[in-house]
Amino acid sequence: MKVLILAAGYGTRLYPITLDKPKALLEVGGKTILERIITSIIEVNDCDHIYIVTNSKFYKDFVKWVINKNFSMEITVIDDGTSSNEARLGAIGDIHLVIEGKNISEDLLVAGSDNLFDFDVKDFIAFAKPKSPCASIALFDIKDLKKANLYGIAVINKETYEVIGFEEKPAKPKSTLAATAVYFYPKEKLKLFSEYIKAGLTKDAPGNFIKWLVTKEPVYGYVFKGNWYDIGSIESLKKADEDYRKRGK
Repeated sequence: MKVLILAAGYGTRLYPITLDKPKALLEVGGKTILERIITSIIEVNDCDHIYIVTNSKFYKDFVKWVINKNFSMEITVIDDGTSSNEARLGAIGDIHLVIEGKNISEDLLVAGSDNLFDFDVKDFIAFAKPKSPCASIALFDIKDLKKANLYGIAVINKETYEVIGFEEKPAKPKSTLAATAVYFYPKEKLKLFSEYIKAGLTKDAPGNFIKWLVTKEPVYGYVFKGNWYDIGSIESLKKADEDYRKRGK
């Protein structure tokens, strides 16, 4: 299984601290967000290669960081060729770029780099693999309908865990299950990214692909317990940093 970490955003909502530093390399509790994500993924025995897709502005920062860390798993940093927020390919565009450019033909685990969670990735994979060739998504119950319009929100069948509805930042949320930017795509589904791109649909938030996919075939939602942080603002970054320091992680 291959892993793709999405890190091509420009972190505009965190300016000025991300003007010259990628969001994924900001520290939370004394460790970078990216290190925490990679550490959790390395524990999955089925994974043998991690790809980090970023932009031209921060490409060298990620390459230097990876070299200095010397992880046990092979990691490749990919430049998506963009140099400004206005020119970005979008998360779905970046996924498609890596699948095509690296000829990925194995199962693919995709994770956002501004997405901190403390569930065991092995448990997510154990949930998702038996659902193949259908895709799976990790969900977190934020338990607040008023805040649900800030996220991609899924509605699931509570008995089968099938996603029966998905919306990005819905005006009237039907659920409090938020997408956490962790996805499992069996190898049979990777070709669908080309189909999606050719259809001219939005390439921004990765949940838009899920929204499209659930209209075509089953997708399953893994609802985890624990903690989740969407690092989308200075306030959320501070909150995550405080919590991780308190827990001593």
